[in-house]
Amino acid sequence: MAATNRRSRIVLAGVVFAVLLAQVLLYPGIDTLVDALGADTALDASMWFLTAEFAAFVVFAAVWGAASDAAGRRVPFMVAGAVGGAIGYALLAGLHRLLPLPFAAVLGLRVFQGAATIGAFSLAMTMLMDLDGGHGRNMGAAGIAIGLGTATGAPLGGQLYEIGPFVPVIAASGLLLAAGVLAAFATDRATGNDRNTLGAIVSGLRETPTLVIPYAFGLIDRLTAGFFALVGTLYFREVVGLSPGETGLMLALFFAPFALFQYPFGVLSDRIGRTIPVVLGSLCYGVAVIAVGLAPTVRLTGVAMVVVGVVGALVAPATMALVTDLAPTTDRGIAMAGFNIFGSLGFLAGILVGGTIADEISYVAAFLVVGGMEIGIAILALPAFLRLELPRADLSAK
Repeated sequence: MAATNRRSRIVLAGVVFAVLLAQVLLYPGIDTLVDALGADTALDASMWFLTAEFAAFVVFAAVWGAASDAAGRRVPFMVAGAVGGAIGYALLAGLHRLLPLPFAAVLGLRVFQGAATIGAFSLAMTMLMDLDGGHGRNMGAAGIAIGLGTATGAPLGGQLYEIGPFVPVIAASGLLLAAGVLAAFATDRATGNDRNTLGAIVSGLRETPTLVIPYAFGLIDRLTAGFFALVGTLYFREVVGLSPGETGLMLALFFAPFALFQYPFGVLSDRIGRTIPVVLGSLCYGVAVIAVGLAPTVRLTGVAMVVVGVVGALVAPATMALVTDLAPTTDRGIAMAGFNIFGSLGFLAGILVGGTIADEISYVAAFLVVGGMEIGIAILALPAFLRLELPRADLSAK
């Protein structure tokens, strides 16, 4: 059993890694990509290009989660999502050479690609939740896959942009296709239920209202991710004066420690509980985000990015594990879909709020607002968090 759990953990983490690597490849030179796709402005077009994908994430995470719970199977849906995402990336890279598409049509393709991709990502996460061996351990495996994908994607994407604006998109298509092949080797452990409507997430929150706590933290944490994907990237490009390759390396200073410490911090949360990693970690995380925007030199900016990565690694697996702690076994697909919806809403908010503040006021103001929101949610949620009664982790099956 333990060997099966480890093998399944590796396969599913591999799918998560491939999906996130593909996604982050596009970030370091997002302004050059939207320009090549026919956009007129860098900040606004980049904002809507990222928004289109994550709006699709919000809508379709529930569809994939509910469908897999109703069918009692996850693998076929996960494979379909990965292959569909590969097709979407391929269309983004190829159609511009055949047809002079307006940018609105490009955004439509981006919605299709996002709707498919969230199926592979969300269901791989759900299948990790289905495993035994400690929720922190399983979510730590997911977290390290996310961290490694983003840590690798940032510098690699920056270098691919040096070759051409569509090279990262072509690479992303290949990665999603590989994820689909890998997903086919996963073993289904879904228990299944018959709640196959979008209202299942709302019903799940009524039945388990405490899920709103990890959902709220997930929303704010992903808000900062969306903020860095757009505002952070353009801040490094326009204010700090970095090239796409250098921007990728700067982003990697966050993503590398974020990846390195995810798994051990996930195991740590199984031992010491979720409160300290989530609440105290979020407070420190917000301060570190603000420090990035206030750092006076490139070197100090890099140091602040490392701190953001380390503290983020403390928060992320514990927050995801908290979903598993609280959700009924038969509703884990719905619960993780809800978490991903709130997270995607947060990512959207990070793009839209951060982009608007940066455009209307300044980049520094945007860093202050986003970091302050992370600090605020930790303070407001602490009383409710302390009232939670959580089950002890089962660490016997590794």
